[in-house]
Amino acid sequence: MKDLSHIDGLLAPRSIAVIGASEDVTRIGGRPIAAMLKAGYTGRILPVNPKRETVQGLKCYASVDDLPEAPDAALIAVPARMVPETIEALGRKGCKAATLFSAGFAEVGEEGLAAQTELVALANKHGIRLLGPNTLGVYNVDIGYYGTFSSSLDTGHPRPGNIGIASQSGAFGAHLGALSRDRALGASVLFTTGNEADITVADAIHWMAQRDGIDVICAYMEAVTDPVSLLAALDAARDAGKPVIALKAGRSAVGAQAAASHTASLTGDAVVADAVLHDHGVIIVRDPETMMDIAYAASKKVLPSVHSLGVITVSGGAGIVISDEAERIGLPMPAMPDAAQARLKALLPYASPVNPLDCTAQALNDPSLLESFTRAALEDGGYGAVLCFLTYVAGSPAVSDTILAAMKPLRAAYPDRIIAFCALGAPEVLERYDDEGILVFNDPCRATRAIHAICEAGAARAGDRPAKMPTPDKIALPDCAPDEAEAKNILTKAGIACAPETRTKDVEEAVTAAEALGYPVVMKILSPDIIHKSDIGAVKLNLGSAEDVRRAFDEIMQAAKTHVPDAAIGGILVAKQLTGGVECLMGINRDPTFGPVAVFGLGGIFVELLDDVALRTCPFDVATARDMILSIRGAPILKGARGQEASDIDALAQMLSKLSIFAAAAGERLLSIDLNPVLALPQGQGAYALDAVIELNEGAI
Repeated sequence: MKDLSHIDGLLAPRSIAVIGASEDVTRIGGRPIAAMLKAGYTGRILPVNPKRETVQGLKCYASVDDLPEAPDAALIAVPARMVPETIEALGRKGCKAATLFSAGFAEVGEEGLAAQTELVALANKHGIRLLGPNTLGVYNVDIGYYGTFSSSLDTGHPRPGNIGIASQSGAFGAHLGALSRDRALGASVLFTTGNEADITVADAIHWMAQRDGIDVICAYMEAVTDPVSLLAALDAARDAGKPVIALKAGRSAVGAQAAASHTASLTGDAVVADAVLHDHGVIIVRDPETMMDIAYAASKKVLPSVHSLGVITVSGGAGIVISDEAERIGLPMPAMPDAAQARLKALLPYASPVNPLDCTAQALNDPSLLESFTRAALEDGGYGAVLCFLTYVAGSPAVSDTILAAMKPLRAAYPDRIIAFCALGAPEVLERYDDEGILVFNDPCRATRAIHAICEAGAARAGDRPAKMPTPDKIALPDCAPDEAEAKNILTKAGIACAPETRTKDVEEAVTAAEALGYPVVMKILSPDIIHKSDIGAVKLNLGSAEDVRRAFDEIMQAAKTHVPDAAIGGILVAKQLTGGVECLMGINRDPTFGPVAVFGLGGIFVELLDDVALRTCPFDVATARDMILSIRGAPILKGARGQEASDIDALAQMLSKLSIFAAAAGERLLSIDLNPVLALPQGQGAYALDAVIELNEGAI
């Protein structure tokens, strides 16, 4: 892990040198000074410009060497060609952190990248941590520090608060900061990383995870250059109880190898990134508005351990809208216990106390009903969150005191639960609820989505974490891609069960193998050059006699010769045909960022059409594998839906875990593994790989 100690100086400097300081408040070297003076920055501002004696009323120094002290940090706003000498001068002075506004480095091509590499080496020589180059900078509202030239400050300064923002993009990061301000959210820290020559978004997240006063972290990420540091930072945030809400951009299409592999087609860059980040506690969003909704909810520092919602409403229609949205996104809304329903029915005979709990417009005449229904939802329903749809009722100054009086005791009695209002009204009225720790939204669906994210994160944090697997011993792989029989032999040694089978070279060997295995059998071409065997007619099923086997042998060889005449043929595989189970898919794909990733799903149309799969980085234990299997939407089929026999999920989990361990041990030469199908037999009868493809990087050593 990188040393983060100098980031304190970068974000909370007691003194700041501005290299290239300008009198013009619209220029890059002038904006930060103007913003800090306006905000009442508590530290010392040290402008550096050889052409001026003062800058914006401050004494100006001709050079870094002329500074009266070693600044905690520096803002560098000079042309790229002057940056190395500036870093040298700061190093001589004893400065340990610098923000490089200067552009013209890696973002302009190979020559710029070389210059950037040399710059980092120079900074390392002096023990200087660099932010940038090509960064918009940072700010820390709590001390009035604005080490940024963002024009977003022209429309108002950010609000202090417990939200921190880290962004690879400067302009987009500033946009998030301005958006949080306009949403009346307190985001005290903004950290834009630019080219990430040294300090990265991962470093920013890790620093905020350790910093008092920041309870929620918003992150905008593009490329992940150091996955180990990123995952360590995310784990640190999770351990500190600080939700990380991330918008991951650059959702690329699947690479060219996807055409050769089901697994690859299911594990594109974006899909893998989402799965990995989610496993490390990240709340993944697709748009800034949702990010702000969730950040607002998280800023109250209530992370329920129960992932469920109770709805109190004065409108049956609103209850339906919320229920529909909750079902769509997977937020459970269990019914109230029968006894509690009966009690509420006695209190208000025409109420609907199931969930949603509709206390009708009678709440307008008797606001105490709101307290009774909400208390019941918290006490009897045990919901992690309660959303009260009150629309303009809660916004009425005439009844707000009564509502607050009812809610304050409940807010105090259940500090670990979310209480939220969907309400309309004057800001000064609604802010009173917010001040008491009650979330306020004007849209019921946005409220539902934000609550879902927070409850899901809280429940995940409260649950058991997957056991950390030791790094397996490296295993040797063959020099070239194996055919199916060789692949299965390799995997069998790793503990992965395959259907009984025999490699055959001629017709009579095939007949002998079939009779030894017992009919019916399956026959397939053996060739590392033919991946999709069934597409060319090189797979034959339900062969029940020697005559069937002889005919199938000839047809398979002819199909291979016709469709792939140059393919290397290693014979024909004769396998026992297993029936009576559920077809599944499991496999491995090597992600360029996160390494080997395992995928599991049901076979056939469930994979092709429904995209119903679970993913996890390798290796992992059997319990984690079981969680993966049961997380897919099609899991009820495996558990025995509609009176069908339950599948051997334990055997599937064992196989999936062993596959993940094999993938981790195989190293970077392993590109992908396809086990498709894997037949999950009824409970207690095992699971067997019926087909196997191993793809290798044959050029790697």
